Amino acid sequence: MSLPEFDSQGNLPVSVHRASLAEVIARFGHGSSQRQLVTTRLIRVYELASNTSKLKRFIVFGSYVTAKADPNDVDIILIMDDDFTQEECAVEARPLFDHLGAQQEFGASVFAIRPSQILLETVDSFVAHWQLRRDKGRRGIVEVI
Repeated sequence: MSLPEFDSQGNLPVSVHRASLAEVIARFGHGSSQRQLVTTRLIRVYELASNTSKLKRFIVFGSYVTAKADPNDVDIILIMDDDFTQEECAVEARPLFDHLGAQQEFGASVFAIRPSQILLETVDSFVAHWQLRRDKGRRGIVEVI
């Protein structure tokens, strides 16, 4: 699966693009030292979340999946199984499931949720919402498969 080219504004085309972690790293994980640092953080978050055996979907959005040379951090949505509990996962992974804790411990902006916590919409529409930029425009995001 190939990730599409950036548009004229340096964003992926509007959609939820699916790619392997290796494809994400190949596309976004090189360049500036800041981008490489943020990629290391992304890999760590992915490993810890995957090791819970309760990760349903792993979504990457924000400046990391743009042409921006120096993204401040990586923005991630973790959609966990409904029976996931923070207490059952490894101690080192627990900060992932607290937004401020994840920012402090991993330097990543992580939003963790279970499908039953999503009110009034489907998981797909919840994920699609994260394509919105701060200026209310839309851009593509990536789901790691």
